[in-house]
Amino acid sequence: MASSRLQIQPDEAVLLRVTHSNIKSFSAEIRFSLQSSVEAVKDKLWRKCGTSVNSMQLELYDDANSKISSLTDDSRPLGFYSPYDGYRLHIIDLDPSSVTAGGWLEDISSVEKYSISEEAYDKRDGK
Repeated sequence: MASSRLQIQPDEAVLLRVTHSNIKSFSAEIRFSLQSSVEAVKDKLWRKCGTSVNSMQLELYDDANSKISSLTDDSRPLGFYSPYDGYRLHIIDLDPSSVTAGGWLEDISSVEKYSISEEAYDKRDGK
């Protein structure tokens, strides 16, 4: 009987839509533990979008797109800010020299394209 009182509660999680200030095409649904610190959330996001943890500011928006809060305390758990499934977590990249700055990750018009003449194409080995 004593064991029934000692049941461990499962780790609660929330599914948030994540957007980025510099990468307009970046939108992902990511599940986060409510017990994770804001710093741990930033670390997880850094791996997804490239914005460093120290240059990242996070804002939480509800499903009506109204700002709920800025997640300013990296030591607080995500659950402190009361996110719900379907809310949006917006990343603001504060680094002006960031790899994401200027939208060049999305603008392929500035990428030099490889081209080859038809004669050179016909002469290549392993056709």
